[in-house]
Amino acid sequence: MEPAGPLAVGQPLRLGHVGLGRGRCHIGVPRLPGFGGGRYRSAVGAGRRLRLPDRDGLPGGPQRWHGGRVAHRVRRSAAGHVEDVVDHRGRGTGARELVGRARPPPEALTAPDPTIVHVDLDAFFAAVEVLRDPRLAGRPVIVGGTGGRGVVAAASYEARASGVHSAMPSARARRLCPDAVLPAGRYADYAEHSQRFHAVLASFTPLVEGIALDEAFLEVSSVRRLWGPAAQIAARVRERVYDEIGLWASVGVGTTKLVAKLASEAAKPRPSPAGPVPGPGVKIVAPAEELAFLHAQPVEALWGVGPSTLRRLERFGVKSVGDLAALPVETLTQALGKSQGQNLCDLAQNRDPRTVTVDRPPKSVGHEETYPRDHRQVEPLRREIVRLSDAVAARLRASGLAGRTVTLKVRFGDFTTITRSRTVADPVDTTSAVAEVALCLLATVDPAPGVRLLGVSTSNVVPATGRQLTLEEVLASGDRREGVARAVDKVRSRFGDRAVGPASLVGDGGLEVRRRGDQQWGPALPLGQPSRPGPGRLV
Repeated sequence: MEPAGPLAVGQPLRLGHVGLGRGRCHIGVPRLPGFGGGRYRSAVGAGRRLRLPDRDGLPGGPQRWHGGRVAHRVRRSAAGHVEDVVDHRGRGTGARELVGRARPPPEALTAPDPTIVHVDLDAFFAAVEVLRDPRLAGRPVIVGGTGGRGVVAAASYEARASGVHSAMPSARARRLCPDAVLPAGRYADYAEHSQRFHAVLASFTPLVEGIALDEAFLEVSSVRRLWGPAAQIAARVRERVYDEIGLWASVGVGTTKLVAKLASEAAKPRPSPAGPVPGPGVKIVAPAEELAFLHAQPVEALWGVGPSTLRRLERFGVKSVGDLAALPVETLTQALGKSQGQNLCDLAQNRDPRTVTVDRPPKSVGHEETYPRDHRQVEPLRREIVRLSDAVAARLRASGLAGRTVTLKVRFGDFTTITRSRTVADPVDTTSAVAEVALCLLATVDPAPGVRLLGVSTSNVVPATGRQLTLEEVLASGDRREGVARAVDKVRSRFGDRAVGPASLVGDGGLEVRRRGDQQWGPALPLGQPSRPGPGRLV
């Protein structure tokens, strides 16, 4: 049996035979252009690679053939395509050898093709809560701080239909959607699902740039021979994410990061009073159509266009990206400044030079907290500075980083927010060093109006390894702090975060430290206790 044209991945193919001997598998396939043919032998450890598409008559679900010490399993995607045929070694090592992979048609590799893929999980935090408790499916779910001063981190599409959105005060969200379920945010669960999500993406290409827990960019130009054109890769990524994690993602493909990001947004579901309206799931923007697609977007969809910039652009009648593209660059630089004006002019013409960067180090590491009531005394704030500095320093050391700039963020009861920063000569990564700078910055702030939120962060981060000691540190053995910090990290890794810490953080309930995810979106209420506005149910 010989098809007329080249074999495409996913095209039905009848296998001639599957013969199993001791320690090896013989797979008979027709002779096909770009695929070879005849009998392929997969011996344990031989590493032969050949993609097998779907074939007629293959039963649904995993298919296993046992022969000698080897079991071959066909893994299917949600759409029924054979993902791969896996060779399991029978010695309990858990190692896998990919037996087959079909090449895409040659014309698919040479045709113009967008190669930047943006993958974004749909309503991530809320979707994880539904996955954890299927009874929440179809109900409005709001994840965030459950106290009166909490903020919304994520809302399901059912809740969004009532006007709820992220960064909204939780109290207002409960008024807008009184029937909503408000699970307490579980950051550890979200981080675990995020790791699995990024692992799926990395199985397609090593060029993955994580942007957040729930989104990433992929560069797929180097793997098209393996997986096919970008449109096919996008569909397979979406299927695999759902098959392996149980979460739906929206995928956009373009020649630039900007277009790929906007395309994934266009692929998402839309909230409506009658229930979520499904989106296409995958949106491919062909190179010839990118400018038309981009110019139809609202101007606030561009990176760098916030409320203030939007107000200034509206004075020129700019509402869409197309309107922005029609403005002379001189007008933009005069109104917004040379750097921002030129940047927006370039983006409006789809000139986006940013590439997919792997293992991009964080630009900053910080921790902030909103308090149930305003603080007006200095001493409680100093204690909080040490607590926040301890959380920041622990994350810096865990990432092998140190920061040159320490920033203090203070928000008062009337929502006025100020920041104070100081850059130090030597990067810091210990609690005492970060707190020392942050406490100096706190001394410049008058807490009398009442402090609602306090935050400490470090930026200008650099690798912490091989730090050059100053002469004063050498003479005074000043690097003892780093040794103490490393010892604290070892104790905490074995006995928990609250096993050891600064003495100033010991309260009535023992050592009180902060970690990423603790009261991430504002103070929480005791489980099951309604806040003063009343509506909403905690779980």
